[in-house]
Amino acid sequence: MQQHATRLTGLTSSELTTHFGRPAFQVQEGTSLKLQFRGKYCVLDAYLYPSQNGTLVVTHVDTRTPAGADTDQATCISALEYPSCAHAPRALSAIT
Repeated sequence: MQQHATRLTGLTSSELTTHFGRPAFQVQEGTSLKLQFRGKYCVLDAYLYPSQNGTLVVTHVDTRTPAGADTDQATCISALEYPSCAHAPRALSAIT
C-alpha cells in the first residue's frame, strides 16, 4: 500500500498532471498546493509543499471513496491510472 504513495512522493504538479490528467480541483494555500484527482471509484488528494530548492512536490497523499470512506491507496491509484479496468469496482468494494 505505501509503495504506491511513495511512488507519488516527490512528484511535481506537472508530473502528477502528466500521470493522472487534469486535476478536478486545485487549491493554493500559502506556499502549499492541493490537487484532487477523481475517478468513478475513488478520490485522491495530493498535497504539495516546497522542497529544499523551492519546487512544490508531493509530500502526502489521501484517498477515499466518492462517498468519503477511507480506501486503500494502492487500489485507488491503480483505479485512477487504469479507469477502464473492470476489476476496480470489486477491489474497492472489498475494502470499503
